[in-house]
Amino acid sequence: MDHIRSIDIDADSTFVLALEAQERGHVLYHYTPEQLSFAGGRVQAMAAALQVRRKNGDHFTLGPPETIDLADMDVVLLRQDPPFDLSYITTTHLLDLVHPATLIVNDPAEVRNAPEKIFITQFPELMPPTLITTERDRILAFRTEHKDIIIKPLYGNGGAGVFHVAPDDENLNALLEMFADIYREPIIAQAYLPDVRAGDKRIILIDGKAAGAINRIPEAGEARANMHAGAEPVKTTLTDRDKEICDAIGPELKARGLIFVGIDVIGGYLTEINVTSPTGLQEINRFDGVNLEAQIWDAIEAKL
Repeated sequence: MDHIRSIDIDADSTFVLALEAQERGHVLYHYTPEQLSFAGGRVQAMAAALQVRRKNGDHFTLGPPETIDLADMDVVLLRQDPPFDLSYITTTHLLDLVHPATLIVNDPAEVRNAPEKIFITQFPELMPPTLITTERDRILAFRTEHKDIIIKPLYGNGGAGVFHVAPDDENLNALLEMFADIYREPIIAQAYLPDVRAGDKRIILIDGKAAGAINRIPEAGEARANMHAGAEPVKTTLTDRDKEICDAIGPELKARGLIFVGIDVIGGYLTEINVTSPTGLQEINRFDGVNLEAQIWDAIEAKL
């Protein structure tokens, strides 16, 4: 994971996964992505024994750093935040070398093969009109067809770089020039879904089954419904359409070893499948009186 000192213990999903593991008697170790190495034919990490507690300002204790062999571990939780770049991909390749003898959650090869905004293309009947391209003329034609669009980086996260381009917006060409300067990857454009004003629903699936959801309401004047962008989480329930989406993708998630997944649904359309470091556990727990991290650990332990 990224360093535990930086997390918000009242919102972070990795934190409650660690708490639950500790309560079950598991011994925890912590390392950051840059501390993963391959040496002498072994996958190793410079890690420290970890203890966690729900106490703001004093939520963790780390032991002295030591080199551990990941082949000696039972489970490794891959909870590195995006961006999903070559560094992230390298992490998945290294973890491939010890999985499944050491269970990696989520399966590193499948994480690598399922970038959030590309994986949904395997379910075209569930997604809004979408274009992935580097060609400016195609994007302009897509805007002409759909009038109101969203453009965003293909491998971004947390709402960063997401722009709502309304029909009368004169900034599209400038945005495309900026994207070309910053990113080498294609751009993703989608038809704007006005239902985002009513919220972007995050649904958690555990081993392919829907386990809970929250709705995220964007701030006034804001097209992004990410909590990183100030969206307000509110209690929600699964609609028949939500269940249809989960039933359609759940078997594929389970077959790929994607135990902990968060999907985003706006107006009945699947917009992202988050397999890298999904969040939302604590908000759902508070609204619904559940313990999703216990369900995740039940699924992990069943595979050991």
